[in-house]
Amino acid sequence: MSTKPSLDELFDQRHTYPDIDSRTRLERLIGLDEQKSRLAKILGLLVHPAGLEAWANKHHPGAAVLLDTVRRRPPLVILAGDVGSGKTELAETIGDAVARQEKIDITLFPLSLATRGKGQVGEMTQLLTTAIDYTLTEAKKLQGGSGKSNGGIILLVDEADALAQSRESAQMHHEDRAGVNAFIRGIDRLAQAKVPAAVIMCTNRLSALDPAVRRRAADILTFTRPNPAQRRHVLLQRLEPLGLTKIQLDGLVNATGARNGHDVGFTFSDLTQRLIPSIVLDAYPGRAVEGERAIQIAQQMAATPAFQDQA
Repeated sequence: MSTKPSLDELFDQRHTYPDIDSRTRLERLIGLDEQKSRLAKILGLLVHPAGLEAWANKHHPGAAVLLDTVRRRPPLVILAGDVGSGKTELAETIGDAVARQEKIDITLFPLSLATRGKGQVGEMTQLLTTAIDYTLTEAKKLQGGSGKSNGGIILLVDEADALAQSRESAQMHHEDRAGVNAFIRGIDRLAQAKVPAAVIMCTNRLSALDPAVRRRAADILTFTRPNPAQRRHVLLQRLEPLGLTKIQLDGLVNATGARNGHDVGFTFSDLTQRLIPSIVLDAYPGRAVEGERAIQIAQQMAATPAFQDQA
């Protein structure tokens, strides 16, 4: 008989908000203001419905049917888009905005890649069921009266297409189908329990998610690669203090866009994790960063290929 998975097997390092470091990381996400605002509002309504009720009593008294319609949405939000577009970083830090907005503590449970299991019969189902059970148990401890809660929980499922891929695929293994079934049942259980908990799923391939999972989403937020103005903001914020001129920054913006037959430009992570560190390391330790050399480095670097999301 298999033993019950430990918390370390179920979740990566858990986080509690509000948190200064998370707030700083969230503020650094450029060009995602709409997604930030919308996601914080959705999660706030899901984990702390008393806030919605207070808003309705103030602005729309007597709108009970309206409130019920909004509150009945499943506790699931899907973040979908290209690689390196900020989905995971937003999912990992949005809890700080929700905590400050609702004035409650928020805890993030990042589902571990170990929950995919090792292919043993029933293993993925057991791991997912246990993870949902734990989330449900912890959320119940935070329940208060009249829609109020003493805190909230966000369950984060990154690389969701590897966990909840469509059961319509002919190549899908029976164990994978059972895992998807377990996940769907878990979402339904969280919804029925009306606990202060929500699930965020991140995926590069929205079409690969099971249709039943997509139907249960309260919202699907899409993410794209940075446009020229967004790339300029990221580069200007970090490289202007090094003495680069406007013309040189223009050159960097152009070099990080679609070029050389590629139909996509740099991702946010291409800029912050690959290009900018490469520019610094090229000059370190013997000389200062030079704008023309920075442009050359960008021109020699290829953008991360787009992830093909084929229906």
